[in-house]
Amino acid sequence: MAKVAVVFAPGCEEVEGLSIIDVLRRMGIDTTMVGLENLKVPGAHGIELTCDTVMDDSLLDYDVVAFPGGRGGAQKLRDNTKLADLMRERNRQGKWDAAMCAAPIALAKYGLLDGRDYTCFPGINEEVDASAKNAHFKEDITVVDEAGKVITSRGPATALAFAFQIAEVLGYDTKQIKHEMLYDYLLAQK
Repeated sequence: MAKVAVVFAPGCEEVEGLSIIDVLRRMGIDTTMVGLENLKVPGAHGIELTCDTVMDDSLLDYDVVAFPGGRGGAQKLRDNTKLADLMRERNRQGKWDAAMCAAPIALAKYGLLDGRDYTCFPGINEEVDASAKNAHFKEDITVVDEAGKVITSRGPATALAFAFQIAEVLGYDTKQIKHEMLYDYLLAQK
């Protein structure tokens, strides 16, 4: 069974992180809420999140490590040297990493977006491009860079698509969960 960790930093965008947790747990995927510094994490909109564990070397054991956005949370993820070292090691081991909204700034600083396709919240791409070498910004809802083993997405409204994309990269069929959550209905309304 696949294992996914979602790292929550103070100031994170709650809906982005919790959407990943919700979708993947509904699918039976072992998904852990990881606090960057503490078990209790204050979100950007006054919602206090209680994580399962605090970040440590066990991040190396997960198939995917995902970062929700939120400007304040993304900056804390970007600036945490222990997390940066772990994420670089995960990349060296060929493991998948994911970030959405403002959080690609962390992957960019770690060097994980160098030469890679990515997406993010509008305007954040300027900061990503300033620190990543030859990164390629796309306006798609989600972007999967197979070579770099990186999944990215745009913002709060794309959180479900991001969660489904993570499951699909891990080899799971999302057709049933999309139907159960009315996601296919939503797409049909366009």
